[in-house]
Amino acid sequence: MSSRREKSTVSKARTGTTGERQAAPSGVKAAIRRSQDYLMSVQREGRYWVGELFVDSTLVSDMVAYHHWAGDADPEWERKAIHHIFSKQLEDGGWNIYHGGPAEVNATVKAYLALKLAGVNPKDPRMLKAREMATHLGGLPRMNTFSKLYLALLGLWPWKYVPTIPCEVLLIGKWFHVNFWEMSNWSRAMLVPLAIINHFKPIRKCGVTLDELYPEGYHERDCQLPRDPEFFTWRNFFLRLDKLHKFAELWAQGGVHPFRRRALKRCEEWMIERFEGSDGLGAIFPAMLNALIALKALGYPDDSPLVKQALHELKKLEHHTEDSLRIEPCFSPVWDTAIVAIALRESGLSEDLPGVKQSCEWLMDKEIRFKGDWRHKNDADVEPSGWVFEYENKWNPDVDDTAMVLLALRQIPTDDKRRRDEVFARGLKWMLSFQCRDGGWAAFDKDCTKGILEKVPFADHNAMLDPECADITARILELLGYEGFTTEHPQVKRALAYLKTQQEEDGSWYGRWGVNYIYGTWQVLRGLRALRLDMSQDWLQRARQWLVGAQRGDGGWGERCNTYDDPVYKAQGPSTASQTAWAVMGLCVFDDPDCPALTRGVEYLVRQQEKDGSWAEEETTGTGFPQVFYLKYDMYRNAWPLLALATYEKIRSGDQAGSVRFTGAGDMVSFAK
Repeated sequence: MSSRREKSTVSKARTGTTGERQAAPSGVKAAIRRSQDYLMSVQREGRYWVGELFVDSTLVSDMVAYHHWAGDADPEWERKAIHHIFSKQLEDGGWNIYHGGPAEVNATVKAYLALKLAGVNPKDPRMLKAREMATHLGGLPRMNTFSKLYLALLGLWPWKYVPTIPCEVLLIGKWFHVNFWEMSNWSRAMLVPLAIINHFKPIRKCGVTLDELYPEGYHERDCQLPRDPEFFTWRNFFLRLDKLHKFAELWAQGGVHPFRRRALKRCEEWMIERFEGSDGLGAIFPAMLNALIALKALGYPDDSPLVKQALHELKKLEHHTEDSLRIEPCFSPVWDTAIVAIALRESGLSEDLPGVKQSCEWLMDKEIRFKGDWRHKNDADVEPSGWVFEYENKWNPDVDDTAMVLLALRQIPTDDKRRRDEVFARGLKWMLSFQCRDGGWAAFDKDCTKGILEKVPFADHNAMLDPECADITARILELLGYEGFTTEHPQVKRALAYLKTQQEEDGSWYGRWGVNYIYGTWQVLRGLRALRLDMSQDWLQRARQWLVGAQRGDGGWGERCNTYDDPVYKAQGPSTASQTAWAVMGLCVFDDPDCPALTRGVEYLVRQQEKDGSWAEEETTGTGFPQVFYLKYDMYRNAWPLLALATYEKIRSGDQAGSVRFTGAGDMVSFAK
C-alpha cells in the first residue's frame, strides 16, 4: 500500500504540479561515472559487449548423458561436471531451474542420472537425498517429453511411450492449418533433428538403471501420456494420431513407409543447410545437441566435417575452471552491445571515447541481409534486414533484438552517417512488417499463435508458439515514439489498442522475456511515454500505483520466476539491481523526480553499487520459456542500473529518455508520417 505522501504525489502529477523541487539523492553522478568506466573496461576487442548467460544445471547434465551415449566420456571433463552439478544441489536434495526456486523434476532426475553415469556411488548421502526428492516430485513419469526422449536413447525409457515426432511434418504444405511453419522458430530447430532421432531410435545402453525413480515401481500405466476425461478433445485426438504414427513407424522400419525416405532426406537437408551462417543449428544449446545426435544417427562418422563442426559449436559454450565447468545456452553479444551502448550514450558518455564509434560499426556489420525462415510467415514486400541475439544466426533474425539495435543506432556516433541511416531505415521497415493481426509484435515470427499446436503430445516444453507480447510491442513503440511516430499512425493505433487489452486488473503488464510484471510494466510505460501520451490517464496511473506498491522496504524491487506459475507472487522476490532499475525507469515516465518511491529506488541503486562500478546480482531475471527455462543475463546487473540513473538525471533536468540522436532525418521523417 502506498503512503499518504505517495497518493498526494500522484494527485499532483495528475494536475501537472509537484510542489517544490527536492534535492537529488547524493552520489548519482559519481555512480554514473563509475558505471561508465566499468562498462568500458569490459568491452571486447574495443567493439562490442557480451555477458555470460547463467542457467541451471540441466545443460551440464545433458552433456554428461550425451558423452556416455556417444561413448567418449572424458574423466577430467566429467570430474568438473560432477563438481558443478553438486554445487547446484539444494538442501532438500533436488535441483531447481532458477535461483531461489524449488526443486524441479526434470532438473533433478537429469542431475541424478548424470552423477550416476559419472560413477558417483548411489549410496552417497547426496545421491540418496536426490533420489528421495526425485521420487517425491513424481520421478520419471513426470518428466517432459524431450527429457524422456534423451532417456530413451540410453535405454532408460520405452520408445513406444515417447510421442512420435514424424519426419513427414516437413512435407506438409502451408495450405494445411497445422504445418511446420506454424511452430515457433526455436521449436522448429529442436524438432527437426529430433524427428531424425525418432526415426532411427539409436539406443546405446549405458550400464545403469533408473528403476528406483519410479515412485511405485515400474509399471506401463505410468509411462502412458494422460488423456483428457472428455472423449472429444484436441489432446485426445492427437494421442490417437500418435498411435497411428507408431503403427506407421513399423512400416518405416521395414523400409516401406510411402513418404519416410523423402521426409528423412528433407529433414537432413533442412538441418545441414542451417548450419551455414550460424553458431550451430539455431545457435541454441538444445537444437545444437539434438543436431549432433541426429548426425551420428544418420551415420556420419566422428571425423566428418559436419560432426566436428557441430561438436565444436557446442564446446564453445563451455566455461572451464580448474575444478568445475558450466555451459551457456547461447551467446548474447548483439543484445548486450545494444543495451550497453544505449545506457552509455543516455548517461552522457562522450562520443570521442575509443570504442563508442566502433560499437556502431560492429552493430551495423551484424545486420542480416538474407531472407531467412521468417519469410514463411511474413510475405511482406520488404528488404531483408534484422539482427539476432547471437554472433551468427542468419536464418533467424528477431524482432526484439532488431528494436534494441535500432534504439542504439539512433544514438551511437559514427563517421559513416549515410550508411547508418540506410541501415536504420531498412531495419525499421523490416521490423514494422512483423506486426501481428491483433496489433502486437512477437519475437521471431508473425501470427505464430495457433493454439492447437499446444495440444500435440510433444508440446509440453511450453514453447510451441511465438505469441505477441506486451514487452516487445512496447519496445517497438518506444522506438517509434523517439522517431516521431504519433498515436495517429495506423500501426501505432493498433499497438496501443493491443497493450490496453493486455493490462492486468491491478495495473501491471505481464513480461514475457524478463521476470516478470516489473519488466513488462516498465517497458510498456517507457514505450508509451516515448509516444508522448498523457501519463495522467487513469489506466497509466494504475500502473504507477502498482509499481509504487510493489517497492520493498529496502527501496528496491524484486520478483522471482514463480510469478509465471502463479501471479500471486508478483513483486515478492528479493530486491535486485536490474529489476530495481526497471521499476525506477517505469516511475521516471511520470516526470516527477521528487516522487518518494522513485527517490528511494535511486538511492538503493547508488547504495548497492560496488566500488568498481558494477552491481552484484544472484537472482534470475531473464526468461527463456516460462515455467521451463530461465536465464541470468550477467550484463543486466550493470547496464540497466546505468540506464535507470541516466533516465532519472534526465527528468531532473527536464529532458526525456531517447533525446540523444545522431541519425539523419530525411527519409525517416517521411516514413513516420
